[in-house]
Amino acid sequence: MSVRPVTHLETAKPTLEGAGVKLHRAFGFGDPTALDPFLLFDDFRNERPQDYKAGFPWHPHRGIETITYVLAGTVDHGDSLGNQGTLGAGDIQWMTAGSGIMHQEMPKGDAKGRMHGFQLWANLPSSLKMTSPRYQDVPSTEIPEIIDDDGTHVRVICGEFWGKRGPVDGIAADPSYADIFVPAGRTKRFKVDTYRKAFAYIFEGSGTFRDASQPFGVLLEKEVDGEEVHVRDESGDRTLVRFGTGDEVTVTAGPNGIRFLLVSGAPIREPVAWHGPIVMNTRQELIQAVTELQKGTFIREGARR
Repeated sequence: MSVRPVTHLETAKPTLEGAGVKLHRAFGFGDPTALDPFLLFDDFRNERPQDYKAGFPWHPHRGIETITYVLAGTVDHGDSLGNQGTLGAGDIQWMTAGSGIMHQEMPKGDAKGRMHGFQLWANLPSSLKMTSPRYQDVPSTEIPEIIDDDGTHVRVICGEFWGKRGPVDGIAADPSYADIFVPAGRTKRFKVDTYRKAFAYIFEGSGTFRDASQPFGVLLEKEVDGEEVHVRDESGDRTLVRFGTGDEVTVTAGPNGIRFLLVSGAPIREPVAWHGPIVMNTRQELIQAVTELQKGTFIREGARR
């Protein structure tokens, strides 16, 4: 087995989205090859309703798939297919935008006003850019949970993990997506297919993602006074961890344990033309999508209510 080295650490950045929702973006609208097939990852976590209640009113998507994972509060949603419902704590929604969909997402806090969840965008290959849109809503009760003898806890959202398979399926990137908690001081190894791009996102506690044989978790891409500068060895809340090649990830939990998302997917390796919520392969396809939005023909026949 070869442990994947950490190649990059980055703290999610405060960002405004939708009608003024305050969230933190771990990556997005940058180099689309960095974590291919994944394009964007947002952490929407707030305790003040005024920071999220305006939500994400009606907006379009084309050429991608999105997964929304709610930890606290609720999200009311509706779309141009006629779907509507509410996601609660622990629930998942995977949306295949395909040829085009209009939808809205309106968050509400729990009894204490807290709202927390994540949204991940996965690219679609050119052969599926114009596939029919669809939704998969999965309640928390259908998500497999595994508790190891040492207290490590895993929720399997998508893909196969420790012999369990997540309930979300039919996703083009065939991703693996797990919510993992490792107790304080424990070291765990998790298998990741060698040919996949992979990242971890820490949202509780802290820990170190490296093998004992690795002297440091990652190097900064610059020098100070002619010497290489090493990033802190232990990473904490809202840290994105990118990995190099290998077939497993190693983590040692800090004094309060560590909870993180571990996500991997098969690269698509195709050109990306990107404009806001629309991701295609060529500039001409983007122009066509915007023109259709302006003309009111964005939603294809058979993909509307």
